[in-house]
Amino acid sequence: MALADDLKTEAHKIFSTQWTSRDGQVAPEPEAVGLGNDSVGFDRATVLYADLTGSTRLVDGESWQFSAEIYKTYLYCAAKLIREEGGKITSYDGDRIMGVFIGKSQTTSAVRCALKINWAVINVINPALKQQYTASDYTVKQVIGIDTSPIHAARTGVRGGNDLVWVGRAANHAAKLTAIKNDGPTWITADAYNQLASPLGGSEKSAMFKPFTWNTMNKAQIYSSSWWYRIE
Repeated sequence: MALADDLKTEAHKIFSTQWTSRDGQVAPEPEAVGLGNDSVGFDRATVLYADLTGSTRLVDGESWQFSAEIYKTYLYCAAKLIREEGGKITSYDGDRIMGVFIGKSQTTSAVRCALKINWAVINVINPALKQQYTASDYTVKQVIGIDTSPIHAARTGVRGGNDLVWVGRAANHAAKLTAIKNDGPTWITADAYNQLASPLGGSEKSAMFKPFTWNTMNKAQIYSSSWWYRIE
């Protein structure tokens, strides 16, 4: 079959095939979801999206080795903390990482994870950077977005090169929140804020998060925090 015919056949198949969906209790592995129109649905899941700030300036102005060390250190700390808080790492995208949290306290776990990542950047990553590169004025900065909503996991790609795609507002909005570079490094939607336990770490959430208007997203209310959660 010619390549163009193959693409046309698959596009028609995807659009015309009825979806099958089953309820999920845990984040699935890619192999657990079929390559056809198969999905695993969740009444609610919380997505955390963590993103290094200024990575373009980093790779344009620093050596690839230095840039790689920044990427590796940040993503290692973020990944360890996502897992430590019970989240599932669902993707790496350059200088970004996405985690999905499922369960009764999912949003509290995701927000606590974000605050722990902020603590690690301030108290682990940047001190280690300054210790090794004493003449460098580079400082690691990052933004984390969190949202919660119904979501479906579907498998996408081709045989031998595929992964899960998470379809739902939470995945999209959590990623978009990382584009906000002012105020604190942790941004959450109103739905995530309303699901967040209070107190968290001994403090009321109203003291930890400041409300803002997300003008580019239909003036939705969102919340920002510069707080951290200490890691022992």
